[in-house]
Amino acid sequence: MSMPHSYIAIEGLIGAGKTTLARRLAELRNGRLVLEEFDDNPFLPRFYEQPERYAFSVELSFLAQRYHQLKRVTEQDLFSPVTIADYSIGKSLVFASATLARDEYALFLDLYRIMYADLPQPGLIVYLHLSLERVRERIRQRGRGYEQQIGADYLLRLQERYLDHLQKSTGSRVLVVDLGGNDLIRDRGAFDRLMGLIDEESPAGHRIANL
Repeated sequence: MSMPHSYIAIEGLIGAGKTTLARRLAELRNGRLVLEEFDDNPFLPRFYEQPERYAFSVELSFLAQRYHQLKRVTEQDLFSPVTIADYSIGKSLVFASATLARDEYALFLDLYRIMYADLPQPGLIVYLHLSLERVRERIRQRGRGYEQQIGADYLLRLQERYLDHLQKSTGSRVLVVDLGGNDLIRDRGAFDRLMGLIDEESPAGHRIANL
């Protein structure tokens, strides 16, 4: 079965299941998989220890990494027939807006607009929405040491910025899916319902759905 979108980006908070879903979609639809290379960011562990000191460094590093990765993908013509990514290019803007001071964010925004102006936009962005309680539980379960220091206030700020950013997004269809208590790995029915939402032909704009 073909997908109506040739480029799909999966978004969500830390631990929402973005990479797991992207892998499964790419496998089911014989798509090309693009995974974020966050392990290569040397500033990330330091940011969680001293956020104010390393916020600009970590966001600028991610900006460059994401740009270079998506630029390579574009040059290799990997966006055909189907590409599935576990992040969207707007992720950098969301995190920067939540972590940077006003003057730093203004500079970051200028760089973002220059660097990403010529990159392709996803045809569909799927945002996996979980309660903060479930997000924090998943962070604990996956056991990355530096992530255990993430506070609930930071996660809430990110969630608010994500939803605001997606609501204002232009050029891509946006599907916000409230997962509720469903587990996409163990619950085949929930996964099939999500696939139906992803495959659904819809007009451009912002959709909200519950599983």
